[in-house]
Amino acid sequence: MGEYLLSVPIDVTQKTDSKASKVVEVISSTALTLRRYVMDLKQKGAEANVGGFKQLMVSMKWTTAADFDLAAAYEDKSGKQGLVYFGELGELNAFPFMQLSGDEGQGDAGGDNEETMRITQLDDMKYVWILCWDYGQVQNGAPARFKDSDVALSVLDDKGEAHNVSLDTGDVGNVALIATIDNTSAIGPKLVNSSKAGTLKGLNKLQQLIDIIIS
Repeated sequence: MGEYLLSVPIDVTQKTDSKASKVVEVISSTALTLRRYVMDLKQKGAEANVGGFKQLMVSMKWTTAADFDLAAAYEDKSGKQGLVYFGELGELNAFPFMQLSGDEGQGDAGGDNEETMRITQLDDMKYVWILCWDYGQVQNGAPARFKDSDVALSVLDDKGEAHNVSLDTGDVGNVALIATIDNTSAIGPKLVNSSKAGTLKGLNKLQQLIDIIIS
């Protein structure tokens, strides 16, 4: 794993207002709203090629009264690691070439919640790990509400191809690794259903998430 791992602090102890932190940027490509092909990755280990895109959009939706957070940990080809989450929304036109829309569902608000992450380049990446955690339960060290929720993840490219990834694990935890974008093959990146979960009490270092990812 990357040499920068231990030096990356993160802060999920306090949230700002979702309206203030939300990135206001319209997705202009109509292809991202037109799904021509849908593939379901329902089981752990299921995979699909996702190469040849100009833009990927990772969407996580839920209506359950829970404060779920979408995030992406990554490792680039030099071994550098980092995290895109509500405290560090990322950049689209500079490294890491991914950006989170903002933060929804604060205060366990139910309704039509959606968080999206756009990815415009994977050239420098080895892995992108797509994560979800239950904010309140991470703070308390308690089990998450994944099993009782309707949280759904989809990955859509600019050609209109969508991949729906189901969380397929009986693990109890408050942090879930839902999918991995593996860019280590010469034939291009692939999306893998990585379904696994772990339990944290407090989250302030990337190392804690990596430990769950590699467990």
